[in-house]
Amino acid sequence: MMKPAVVLLSGGLDSATCLAIARSQGFDAYCLSFDYGQRHNAELKAAERVVQALGAREHRVLSLGLAQFGGSALTDTSIAVPTEGVQPGIPVTYVPARNTIMLSLALAWAEVLGSMDIFVGVNAVDYSGYPDCRPEYIAAFEKMANLATKFGVEGHKLTIHAPLIDLSKADIIRTGTALGVDYGLTVSCYQADSEGRACGACDSCRLRAEGFAAAGVADPTLYRA
Repeated sequence: MMKPAVVLLSGGLDSATCLAIARSQGFDAYCLSFDYGQRHNAELKAAERVVQALGAREHRVLSLGLAQFGGSALTDTSIAVPTEGVQPGIPVTYVPARNTIMLSLALAWAEVLGSMDIFVGVNAVDYSGYPDCRPEYIAAFEKMANLATKFGVEGHKLTIHAPLIDLSKADIIRTGTALGVDYGLTVSCYQADSEGRACGACDSCRLRAEGFAAAGVADPTLYRA
């Protein structure tokens, strides 16, 4: 019998690869996506396509309404998405506390499912500099999760799996390609249009395109003309 795991699935390249890894390791995937007021919500349709292609026991989409707080170019349309290239420091596309909130909800579902495993596709190599994508953050959340849950208190260790955290974007693409991921189904662009077409200029688009070039894999991304 396969063990259940909650997999955070945005619909982007990294999370699709993360789901494929979880499936390859024999986990029964319960995918969790979020409609948090992101301007690139075409990624939610992408998440549905990825689930259909890779398989999952269940896929839920929760509404968070983080746009009520704003503070990020991804949730506040008055803040422009940067297109001048990846810069040092934490960019305006960082969404305050996003991963903490999403992992907490994944943790709640994991407890209900009796799951000791959560998968998240964070990356600390080819990424935009978000503080909640670092290895020390994942380790700290895992420690907190085991202190804060019934299962943890009873001695059943919950693990936060971040299998992409030390990989380059090219290595992520090579890994996913080997596992049969169709990256043409995914949406990574921070300002993708309603059809999921990418701008080709934001940080996410640049990192994605550079990853495909470095991996020697044809880029299936649909770009706006």
